[in-house]
Amino acid sequence: MIGEASILFGVFFIALFLNVPIAISLGLAAGTATLAAKGTVGPLIITALSTLDEKFTLTAIPFFILSAAFLSSGGAAQRIVQFAIAAVGHFRGGMAMSGVFACMIFSALSGSSPATVAAVGSLSIKGMKEAGYPAGFAAGVICNAGTLGILIPPSIVMVVYAAATDESVGRMFLAGIVPGVLIGLALMAVIWLRSRKLDIEWLGWAGWRAVLVSGRDAFFGLFLIVVILAGIYRGFFTPTEAAAFAAVYGYVVAVFVYREIGPLKNVPWRRGGESHGAAALRNTGQVLFWMAPALLHGEVRRVLFEGGRLSLVIMFIIFNAIMFSHVLTDARIPQALSELITAAGLTSWTFLIIVNLLLLFGGQFMEPSGLLLIVAPLMHPIAMDLGIDPIHLGIIMVVNMEIGMITPPVGLNLFVTSSVAGMPFGEVVRAALPWLAVLGTFLVLITYIPEISTAVPNYFYGPR
Repeated sequence: MIGEASILFGVFFIALFLNVPIAISLGLAAGTATLAAKGTVGPLIITALSTLDEKFTLTAIPFFILSAAFLSSGGAAQRIVQFAIAAVGHFRGGMAMSGVFACMIFSALSGSSPATVAAVGSLSIKGMKEAGYPAGFAAGVICNAGTLGILIPPSIVMVVYAAATDESVGRMFLAGIVPGVLIGLALMAVIWLRSRKLDIEWLGWAGWRAVLVSGRDAFFGLFLIVVILAGIYRGFFTPTEAAAFAAVYGYVVAVFVYREIGPLKNVPWRRGGESHGAAALRNTGQVLFWMAPALLHGEVRRVLFEGGRLSLVIMFIIFNAIMFSHVLTDARIPQALSELITAAGLTSWTFLIIVNLLLLFGGQFMEPSGLLLIVAPLMHPIAMDLGIDPIHLGIIMVVNMEIGMITPPVGLNLFVTSSVAGMPFGEVVRAALPWLAVLGTFLVLITYIPEISTAVPNYFYGPR
């Protein structure tokens, strides 16, 4: 099988070098290696489709993407940013801190880092610039804080890891809470230290009333976080059902509650001189009448199209990564790697160093979902043999993917930040790289202090 493995990796790296999209590179490499070894690729495609059909948890991905699309375009992101400003904006560096805080909140709604950067960045970066922050400082903060989109649950990347290793999505979601909050707080602490050197006027404390009012305005976005997490951990629904609920909830909130898009856009809940009873009757009738037809409205259709397009891109990457992974297994590469590591007498500590180095390198060139579907099945059984908690391993991989999102040449957050900030790509890279020290430090802590990741899931689900 050495020849099959050589063709697999040879075609893959040549395709990457030629700037072939990652999904096509994976599929082309898998198909070429299989064709050379077996003379046909039909069975490989059928096997990949069957595997995709069996990974029921992957169906959560399109729903979470659609939920994020509705909430970001439907006014939830703007209200969350205002709530974050009211809550932490009065601290030194408060406008930048509020951007991090808003990213933490929206991460619990979107499950995606690029979506978090796009939704929060367009508002927070502008606000920081107007408050006197250097453009690079503002872009660097949001670019890095946006990576929390795949660490704070629910997370699309965690769903992919769970599907690739047959681990519990619920455990993975719980495991991301403490690391995500700690990284967010660490970014705020660094902002506080660095802002002491910036001549920026502080925002005054607006009072608890402002916090309560902005929290009320953002309630429907914040409430979804509680519903998703409580629903999963109380057993009311599976992660996939939670994602489906989130998509419908996001549609209702964007179109009928906040009314930022759709046929009721700019239609007030209560008109001047209208009684509460008449307003309630009118709004009930409007919601019932437009509930289904609103899906055909131009703005709603654009959100659906964008959500569907992004879902298709991610699922196409996953499908090709599954084919690539099957060829790896047929070539007995996981078994050979396991035997090599066992023969080398590596400890769990040294093994985790190898995992981090491999993912840090791969994350510079590959999309997180595709990379995890290749690496996770390879490393998961070895980690189990070495006594490493697979949930701990999953969080390590997710943090590595965070770093990959902000390292060139394929760091998705860099491109999104460049777009929303109106800055050249190179300037965004220079602005984001200094903040990598925070994520790098936490990668070391999370790698060698497993309790940071495992304490919460073990408390709720019991030790493994």
